[in-house]
Amino acid sequence: MDKYKFVHPFRPIFTAFKRKPMSRSLFETREYPIYFGELGLRALDESLRNQEYSSVFVLVDEHTLDLCWPLLHHHLSSIQEAQILRIPTGEEHKDLDTCSSIWQQLHTQGADRQSLLINLGGGVITDMGGFAAATFKRGIDFIHIPTTLLSQVDASVGGKLGVDFQGSKNQIGVFAHPKAVLIFPEFLKTLSKKQYLSGFAEVVKHGLIADSELWEKCLATPLANPEDLMQLIYTSVRIKYRFVQQDPKDHGARQALNFGHTVGHALESHFLMDEERLSILHGEAVAAGMIVESYLSYRILGLPHEELDQISDFLFALYGAVALRADEAVAILDWMRQDKKNTHGQIRFSLIPSVGSYSIGESCPDDLILAGLNYYIQRAEMQNKKD
Repeated sequence: MDKYKFVHPFRPIFTAFKRKPMSRSLFETREYPIYFGELGLRALDESLRNQEYSSVFVLVDEHTLDLCWPLLHHHLSSIQEAQILRIPTGEEHKDLDTCSSIWQQLHTQGADRQSLLINLGGGVITDMGGFAAATFKRGIDFIHIPTTLLSQVDASVGGKLGVDFQGSKNQIGVFAHPKAVLIFPEFLKTLSKKQYLSGFAEVVKHGLIADSELWEKCLATPLANPEDLMQLIYTSVRIKYRFVQQDPKDHGARQALNFGHTVGHALESHFLMDEERLSILHGEAVAAGMIVESYLSYRILGLPHEELDQISDFLFALYGAVALRADEAVAILDWMRQDKKNTHGQIRFSLIPSVGSYSIGESCPDDLILAGLNYYIQRAEMQNKKD
């Protein structure tokens, strides 16, 4: 479907971006500043020079050590003496064992309560690094520098920190805010198309639950214009923060941000635990989840059928289909029973009665959830025939 064709934002785009820096370089939340672009980076550098941390540590994985740390080290004069903490790459390492490794490295290298931890990486790094910092010596300061589109628009905002446990997503964690966040578009050049699209799924989600204009921009933007790209990121961050500010501890309106995630997290867990299958990226799982949960929205809340079709067509065109078989639907349903939003034995969803609006705490009977998964599988077969 050509009108949804993906254009990858690589070097030529960011060359153009540098010629005209983003005008919005700072978003000041109630709890911490979010710096954007090169101007934001300079502001963060100045802020760090004015701090008196006893030591600075930077948490990286293999990818961010090679691809992102040299760039950050070059631009931030305030962290030239920082010590590097290394962990393995991948969601499969987002667990308490890896946290123990972070704590051990901090301890061995002499970190104290006046130390700073900078989390340089995607959502795994920011979630787990923040959790490790918030619990080490009952809490040390930390800064998020997200390097993927996913972590820039999602994981870096909101104060949710934690790790997976026994195969289920984000089961152990705390709420704690960073001292600052830096969103630097130069890091996006290091991403593959799949990684980039994984992050874009969260931008799409924010439009579907809260901003029909953002949704329309997602439909229309080829992601090749730097001004459009950064505006999408900026708008997405502001939408997420609006929910976080309204509901800091995730007891009410903030649960709207889980649209697509009840099914999406179940798919991630299912694929992660199957050693014979390739795991799927978070955004790929959430894109599939949004299709299923849009179908549930159609059945339960009356989401217009034309909007269901538009959402399904757009997401299948961008992400393709997750390789889900009909005989796996019951297993996916069982994974959903582990979701943190569930109450009184009922699986709870955040759904959309129309594009740009949401309804939280919606329960669905098992047979309807299975119908939603079968809808996805059937639409996926149709999509494969088109391709």
